[in-house]
Amino acid sequence: MKSCVIISGGEFCPLPESEKSKYIIACDRGCMYTAEQGIVPDLIIGDFDSYDGELPADVEILTFPAEKDDTDTMIALKTAIERGFDEVSVYCGFGGRLDHLYANFQTAVYGAEHGVICRFVDGCNEVVAIKNGELMLPEREGWSLSVFAVSDECRGVNITGAKYELNDAVLTNTFPLGVSNQWKAGREAVTISVAEGILLIIMSKM
Repeated sequence: MKSCVIISGGEFCPLPESEKSKYIIACDRGCMYTAEQGIVPDLIIGDFDSYDGELPADVEILTFPAEKDDTDTMIALKTAIERGFDEVSVYCGFGGRLDHLYANFQTAVYGAEHGVICRFVDGCNEVVAIKNGELMLPEREGWSLSVFAVSDECRGVNITGAKYELNDAVLTNTFPLGVSNQWKAGREAVTISVAEGILLIIMSKM
């Protein structure tokens, strides 16, 4: 898969060394976070309502008005999709305002709707959405695993390798049946699949 990284403007989260060699998009305040880590992004996107510092030279910059329909992070994801990336990891996307956090969850769902794996990551959480597909999650000791229906109904939901497994189940977006699961002892991975619908998968350090 062709992957890239987006640095958003939520709470600071250091970028792992393994991600620094990827194509990096900085969103608005994300420019401050890249500068603090000595990272020069490949692309800068934003309305610059939360960052007014100096921008690095010789870096592509896309500027947008503050009054717009898309968040800076959504614009960054759309740009990544347009440029052929099909796996996107977003850092610094948690914390701060609750409405921005929820918007970021919807951004992950937008990725799933367009055939892209969009993960929101920090040191204690990871959020990803899948649509009519399957995802394998390697074991994370000391982490919880929750699955929520984004669609009104998600049909043909299967969870294997977890403490609480599901087989051809139906999840709805009005009841949190899939909350607070774990990897089954002795299993190296959990596999989650959905035949019809969009699932939001949230992993959190306990």
